[in-house]
Amino acid sequence: MPGTHDFAREEKPEGPSPDPVSDVVRWAAFSCALVPVVLLMCGQSFGGAAGTAAGLVALTCVCHALLRQSERTAAKVSAEQASPHRGRHGRTGAGSHRGARRQGPGSPVD
Repeated sequence: MPGTHDFAREEKPEGPSPDPVSDVVRWAAFSCALVPVVLLMCGQSFGGAAGTAAGLVALTCVCHALLRQSERTAAKVSAEQASPHRGRHGRTGAGSHRGARRQGPGSPVD
């Protein structure tokens, strides 16, 4: 029948969300819209509700930026741990040190 939806047959994805930051920001945006409406229904002035909404939007933007920065830092740390550290100049092996003492022809013997 058109216009009906069978919620029992709808499959929900299992496991964590692929982008949890977007989920948090979506809920925060919902709150940014809902809180001023509730304030207006409770008798708050339009200016007070608008100021509250502006504050919530600013707070949501700051939290979104901090969450994304945290994700980037965590990805960077895990990438650095996955690859071996090769030192300051990326050289490996026993002969890679430039300042090592070498004894060869013409070298004074201690």
